[in-house]
Amino acid sequence: MAEYECASCEDRVCREGVDCYDAAERVKQLYIEADPECIQLLQTAAKVEAEGYMRWPRALEIIRFAQKAGFTHLGVAFCIGLAEEARTYVDLLTKTFEVSSVCCKVCGVFKEEFKLAKLRPDGPNETMCSPLGQAALLNEAGTQLNIVMGLCVGHDALFARQSKAPVTTLIAKDRVLAHNPSGALYSRYWRKVLREKVFTR
Repeated sequence: MAEYECASCEDRVCREGVDCYDAAERVKQLYIEADPECIQLLQTAAKVEAEGYMRWPRALEIIRFAQKAGFTHLGVAFCIGLAEEARTYVDLLTKTFEVSSVCCKVCGVFKEEFKLAKLRPDGPNETMCSPLGQAALLNEAGTQLNIVMGLCVGHDALFARQSKAPVTTLIAKDRVLAHNPSGALYSRYWRKVLREKVFTR
């Protein structure tokens, strides 16, 4: 099995075009054989990076990406806990795009139906988050790009797996750090906590 350890590299000579893993030809072939939509998205992402670098927040980068890609119908899959943020962003998007938005609790299915853990085990019925439902409804709506806003860990993966349209993330949920998950890596306190807890359950 091949081992790739880029995170531990201190030289990062790939920036200068060095092929550390002797894989450049195989990787280039992936792009040569990719479908035209993939290459268009790659080129569009590069344009957004070049034009917006250190100038645009991610909320605007996504809008510019969608515009440059020629998308007219966007989907927003959001957590009910970020309903206000979703409303604000959808209001912005609708000035330029057709927008379909779907809340995580869509269709109101109870957790008990699929034997899912509840926040309050002895409490009343709890409605499950439904990433498959969100993806299915946005697929039915015919969205061309789906934007994730605060879906739970794992639910975001399931949503991306089922979405027919490409998926990008505006907000990654972190209930403890005000939806700034990288804060745990910047903070000495949280790095210590993570090291202590990572192997305990």
